[in-house]
Amino acid sequence: MTPSKQITFSRRSFLKSSVLASGGMIIGFNLFNACKADVEPPVDISQLNFNDFNAFIKISDEGKVTIFSPNPEIGQGVKTSMPMLIAEELDVAWEDVYVQQGVLDNKNYQRQVAGGSQSIRHGWLPLRQTGATAKQMLINAAAAKWGVDASECSAKQGVITNATGETLGYGDVVKEAASLEVPEDVKLKDPKDFTIIGKGKGNVDIDKIITGKPLFGLDYKEEGMQYASVLRPPAFGQKLESFDDTATKGVSGVTDVIRFGDKIAVLANTTWAAMKGKNALKANWEQDSEAENTAFHDEKLFEILDSKELKTLRSDGNVEDAFANADEVLERTYESPFLPHNCMEPMNFFANVTADKIHLVGPIQTPAGTAKRVARMLERDESDISLEMTRMGGGFGRRLYGDFAMEAAEISNLAKQPIKVVFSREDDMSAGIYRPATKYRFKAAIKNGALTGYQMRQASINGNMWGAMASFFPAGAVSNYKIDVGNYRSNITTGAWRAPYTNFLASAEQSFFDEVAEALGIDRIQLHMDLLDNAKRNTDANIDYSPERLQGVIKLAVEKSNWGKTNEGVYQGFSVYYCHNTHVAEIADIRLDNGNPVVEKVTVAVDCGVVVNPLGALNQIKGGVLDGIGHSMYSDFSFKDGTPQSNNFDSYQLIRMGQTPKVDVHFVESDMDPTGLGEPTLPPVGAAVANAIYKATGKRLYKQPYMSNMPLEKVIG
Repeated sequence: MTPSKQITFSRRSFLKSSVLASGGMIIGFNLFNACKADVEPPVDISQLNFNDFNAFIKISDEGKVTIFSPNPEIGQGVKTSMPMLIAEELDVAWEDVYVQQGVLDNKNYQRQVAGGSQSIRHGWLPLRQTGATAKQMLINAAAAKWGVDASECSAKQGVITNATGETLGYGDVVKEAASLEVPEDVKLKDPKDFTIIGKGKGNVDIDKIITGKPLFGLDYKEEGMQYASVLRPPAFGQKLESFDDTATKGVSGVTDVIRFGDKIAVLANTTWAAMKGKNALKANWEQDSEAENTAFHDEKLFEILDSKELKTLRSDGNVEDAFANADEVLERTYESPFLPHNCMEPMNFFANVTADKIHLVGPIQTPAGTAKRVARMLERDESDISLEMTRMGGGFGRRLYGDFAMEAAEISNLAKQPIKVVFSREDDMSAGIYRPATKYRFKAAIKNGALTGYQMRQASINGNMWGAMASFFPAGAVSNYKIDVGNYRSNITTGAWRAPYTNFLASAEQSFFDEVAEALGIDRIQLHMDLLDNAKRNTDANIDYSPERLQGVIKLAVEKSNWGKTNEGVYQGFSVYYCHNTHVAEIADIRLDNGNPVVEKVTVAVDCGVVVNPLGALNQIKGGVLDGIGHSMYSDFSFKDGTPQSNNFDSYQLIRMGQTPKVDVHFVESDMDPTGLGEPTLPPVGAAVANAIYKATGKRLYKQPYMSNMPLEKVIG
């Protein structure tokens, strides 16, 4: 009988194989080494001798390369994809590249901002040129060493070769290369020669993320640091009158209580003690301005929609004449609530303000702007400030606003010691900043079976869409076209929320076009294709999108989703949108479960030019779709007497894992420069879902969140 073999798992990676008396064999096995013989441990880069090549690149004598990622990392993947651009043109093996987060450096870096899905778009050429320039300088240094012309040399995978076959590694010439004159004209690679760009690369931080290594703002600590929990006005429009901190000072671990403006900071040795101390504070508040309610906001926004005093962002042709002569006028109003950002990592920031310098560390999307604001507040020179960026557990626009960093700096300045401000989830949801509540009113003029006029009115809290958005589709596609905006100034703080304004505008507009198609008696797809043909013929149109590229994503989405050919019981909704320089079409498949809509699949077609990191791109696209579904279906937020009515996830619903559909992603093949991906897939999905729900139930949805405004009996009836 042949002895059986068994494999067991050993906790000790160095365990040798041994033969048992029974003839069986026990094999030492380590999951991380996967049974490979003579596995080398990861390189300890702290022991390598690195030479600074420029602000972006360091190369060690051993040929290992460290690339600094200049932009803030909020989960959008730039800490991986931006170094890929440099590494591609530098021509090094990605396995030999180590990535570090760059610090705020206004001298060497440009646009150190995470916002608007613009990081890769703006970095596409400059970062590639950085890598190509460094490569050429390394070749020049090697050529000088050999005494040959640089044109006779080439570089690949970190090795320089001359015409006779001699080789030198980058590490062999890095010192000499760094001192050479910087060439002004360097040749970039032809895309067909890319070996890194266009290939899926894993998140450079993934090992640290899954093993809990310090990366995020909440992880950052310094010796002697105190934690600060801040009591802020419980309602918008309130100011601090007085407070009693007797009970707070009795909490174990609390070291100080400091008032700054209308806020109170409790300092302690731990976050728990600081938050417990804050909860023990007794404060008296006075109402300084109107305590606003959601019903009041609704009233004011409807007044704006009805007003004749709106600001016109764009007016083509004669809209009034088109409506006056129409056979039919279709008018609909769409509504969306305030929304918090709800980053998984609550706001936090470290500050150490001394007479000599100001040291700031934390998760921030706008490091340069934040440093300027801190310098202004403390009346210090910007040169006194050093700011380090940590990885962020989500941003979505909330971390564009450095209010939490300002608090940390102000408290540290008053306390004369290093401070770490940490928000609780309740702080995070009740202290602003929110997506503004917004309403849109659309009108369509129909004459002789054609769309002859289009008007959109926007009413929003504290601001409106900017002018460039008035040149998005359907600008140039409808001859009589007008966009009007107005806003109500509120004391509730609002700001950018993932895909500002377009996050709901796309849902409203594309839901309306679904109704326009129905009124015209034509297919939704055909209506869009016809309008885009109009835009192509309108050569004088001032438009911010490409009709051809929008048609391209529509065709791809229709093909990949089997539009109109699905199984019985599956209902499809269509939506297409352009924003953040990217063209996206989405088709949602839903079914009804006891009358309730269940989103089963979303087919997404994307034209974003060259896809730098397909793996990261998929994550961005799918994340945007799921985020958009969750907020349009379930998330609501209201105010009563200036106080938010939700402050944690027990009363504020995000999408649950069981509610997430399959997201089927398809890219339009392109050699055009890359555009944004962090935001563009979120805006269209709300309409795709709403239009599918209409197909299934016959009910049109005009107010988000859909599930709160779709009583079950109405759906079934």
